[in-house]
Amino acid sequence: GNLVDVDVCIDFTHPDGVVENIRQMAQLGKKMVIGTTGWYDQLDEVKKIVEQNHGGLIWSGSFSIGVNVLFRIIEHAAKLINRLDDYDVLAHEFHHKNKADSPSGTAMMLGKILVDNVDRKKKLVFNQLERKIAPDELHFSSSRGGAIPGTHMILFDSAVDTIEIKHTARGREDFAAGAIMAAEFIQAKTGFYTIDDLMEGIIGGVTQH
Repeated sequence: GNLVDVDVCIDFTHPDGVVENIRQMAQLGKKMVIGTTGWYDQLDEVKKIVEQNHGGLIWSGSFSIGVNVLFRIIEHAAKLINRLDDYDVLAHEFHHKNKADSPSGTAMMLGKILVDNVDRKKKLVFNQLERKIAPDELHFSSSRGGAIPGTHMILFDSAVDTIEIKHTARGREDFAAGAIMAAEFIQAKTGFYTIDDLMEGIIGGVTQH
């Protein structure tokens, strides 16, 4: 399509084409919001494209404001659980049958937060386990089916109780609202940003000690 009068391009497409999309948009001098997942192994290349073209890009595995609040809740919870050896950690996500990638970008981001903050967990396992899990592994399983917009559950489980933190999306509206906020954020900026930069402006240092 014709992008001449477009200020900010919002990309929620397929991982196979997203880097080429970014290259074309950057060369046209467009600011970018990237919500496509599954391309993060090419992060350095994308960063270089943005820098070479003096562009502006903001990306996230989830532009849901609620999910980004969840990331901060989980970070804090993981730091507490880190001191309580009796609790094991596991997680699960559900998504609709048409979702292109598994695990989701949100699941990967949640998994990273957990292993970064729980010292006894060193490795994420997203695939089906056909063996006994190792003590330093964290199993983050996925289901695909139906029309579920997205559900993510994190469980801290001991012999006596379970603490469950769960985010359930009711639709795509939250993602759209977050992407529009990101477009407003990036419009006047140059450089490579993540949604953390946007969230800092919304909730500030609430979680800082």
